Amino acid sequence: QANTSDLAWTKRFGEMGSFLQLDLKMIWRNKRTKSQVYISLLFVFYGLVFYTQEIYSSMMPMKAFVGIFMTGIFLSNFGQFIPAWDSSYYSMMMSQNIPMRKYLESKVSLITVSIVAMFLLTIPYVYFGWDALAINFGCALYNLGVNIPVILYFGSFNKKRIELDQSPLGNMQGASATQFLVMLPVLIVPIIIFSIFYYIFNLEVAVGVLSVMGIIGF
Repeated sequence: QANTSDLAWTKRFGEMGSFLQLDLKMIWRNKRTKSQVYISLLFVFYGLVFYTQEIYSSMMPMKAFVGIFMTGIFLSNFGQFIPAWDSSYYSMMMSQNIPMRKYLESKVSLITVSIVAMFLLTIPYVYFGWDALAINFGCALYNLGVNIPVILYFGSFNKKRIELDQSPLGNMQGASATQFLVMLPVLIVPIIIFSIFYYIFNLEVAVGVLSVMGIIGF
């Protein structure tokens, strides 16, 4: 029977399972990658900053920003450093003739699970209205179909190494101007799209556009 200690359950995913197993072990065995998981979980509460204040109650584009941010926090923090996370043993991986497509598919699978998990964790925001649930759902789909390939594309330009065993506190290793520039298309573009359709039409159309774009990209 598969158990979580040796990650044997990842073998169910076939050839991609080996990559998933390596990624999960890397995340839980190293300080910096593990911190990304904890940070992502903490940012589930980020929405409370906006949903509990009356001033933001009618600012739907701001809620869309929160939705993109909360459901895509792990995508942004982890995805933008692909393949830098594997820099310590990247040469070894390449010497084994590992298909780049399979390598990237495993990363996409991991990030996809994170987006779905983050969306599920944001479901309680429905307490503040069904529009919160709808916006977060549309933003999650947009992250899945559009922001994942965008993040991976920009991450491919990152040529800096990351030492995984170093403390994550104040650690900017592996960061470059690319990491700051990628936030523009990831965070700003969907808000602009949402705002245009929201102010011209309504909330349902704006959420629908983000959702359709995500589905097409996915």
